[in-house]
Amino acid sequence: MVGVDIKPQPRYIGDEFYQADALEYLAAHWREYDVVAASPPCQKFSRLNHLHKKYYPDLISPIRDLLISTGKPYIIENVPEASLRNPVTLCGTMFNLLVIRHRAFECNPDIWWPAGPCQHWGKSTPKGFHSTFANGDFITVTGHNFLVNEARLAMGIDWMIANELREAIPPAYTEYIGKQLLAMI
Repeated sequence: MVGVDIKPQPRYIGDEFYQADALEYLAAHWREYDVVAASPPCQKFSRLNHLHKKYYPDLISPIRDLLISTGKPYIIENVPEASLRNPVTLCGTMFNLLVIRHRAFECNPDIWWPAGPCQHWGKSTPKGFHSTFANGDFITVTGHNFLVNEARLAMGIDWMIANELREAIPPAYTEYIGKQLLAMI
């Protein structure tokens, strides 16, 4: 597994990491891969975007156009509000994780069925509250509203720091989508 990001990722756990512009890297190296998974910045579409006075570019369209031009299977991940085509939305509770974290995935070929329904039968914990995850508590991992050790446990990620966890996709999502694509290819 190869990762590409414009920012350094010192805790990347894949086989190789390249610090580069993902669009430029893909344009130059797409022939080297069987499937490409892209995760453009989500700030443009985030529910919290209205709180910030910053401009965020929409990188979904350029990455989609490039991915389609390769003819390869692909996945684009983002927040549910993003401009994805026929997305499947996954949540940590679908995988028995203790995190409410909705993420949408545009897949080519299409994946039609999510892993199961969200299981939000509990409540999410308020900021600064140390939950034992008893009584159906879940956490959300956004902004500064989580404790790092709880986020690691809830998302099934034990190697990331807070800034990385805020933007991370639980590995269970990637495993689920990867298995679906492998079955179709």
